[in-house]
Amino acid sequence: MGIPVVSVLLPVYNGAATLAEALESLRSQSMDDLEIVVVDDGSTDATGSLLASWDDPRLRVISLPHAGLLPALNTGLAACQGEFIARMDADDRSHETRLEEQVDLLRSDDRIGVVGCLVHSFPPQDVAEGFRIYEQWQNQLVTHQDITREIFIESPIAHPSAMMRRGELQQMGGYHENGWPEDYDLWLRYHAVGRHFAKVPHVRLDWREHGARATRTDSRYSVENFLRAKAHYLLAGPLAERNGLFVWGAGKTGRRLSKHLIRGGQPPDRFVDVADDKIGKTLRGIQIIGVEDVLSHWAEFERPILLAAVASRGARQLIRQQLSDWGWQEGVEYLCVA
Repeated sequence: MGIPVVSVLLPVYNGAATLAEALESLRSQSMDDLEIVVVDDGSTDATGSLLASWDDPRLRVISLPHAGLLPALNTGLAACQGEFIARMDADDRSHETRLEEQVDLLRSDDRIGVVGCLVHSFPPQDVAEGFRIYEQWQNQLVTHQDITREIFIESPIAHPSAMMRRGELQQMGGYHENGWPEDYDLWLRYHAVGRHFAKVPHVRLDWREHGARATRTDSRYSVENFLRAKAHYLLAGPLAERNGLFVWGAGKTGRRLSKHLIRGGQPPDRFVDVADDKIGKTLRGIQIIGVEDVLSHWAEFERPILLAAVASRGARQLIRQQLSDWGWQEGVEYLCVA
């Protein structure tokens, strides 16, 4: 077999209960020119015997002592040979045209660094209402403009739905350990260097939800660590050349975000809020002003920026409407963060 078009990078740890389903979905892909690189991260169940008996010449297995997801991902990435890397987890299912459609989309525009697809969470009895809302939010983000507008809200691409160019991913150093989610970190790094995002606008991945998911059990996926990631990349990028920082939201999200901005050396210059019991007071020693006073305070700075730091989607949309009424442009005068 020559160099494949796609390398599917699939780490697994004790995934025997679902792995066959995942592998079968890859065996059924409409494109044949692929390799499946499975990294067995020291499984102690029947994963090893299942892989040993799996009948697909495109399968390559790398067996490691148990070290965790990041080492497994980076070891697998180093072994991949394909032009493109498609991520996949051992408990998900790729629809038969997923890889073919994603390759076509990546090849259609050299500016695109990451391609995802719409996802469907299953089984329905295990999908909580909050996760269903997150899935619906993700599935609304299809274009580069959609994804980058929301990139500081939450992770806009499901990691096992993603495909990237192997050479570029390796040049970026693969996956990094920073104490926050490795996939979100990767999307923020692609965003920081100006690469584009896109999604196949159809459901092409069945995304299994269960209580043992890393997003539920790994401390790196806590709200606090997501905010650390956001603050890190905001400070290094959009805030780097600004001399006036306004944070709209003196509630929990604004307080948490401002803590990490202060630690990073860029405290807010003003907080903005609509609550009468907060306006005129201070938070972390910083003045809280009302909406009606924003424009006069804004004029005091040469290159100000506002971060709308509210968790409620409804409140966020109201803020966007107010700022749009002032003629402000998202991504220029302000960004939304949650």
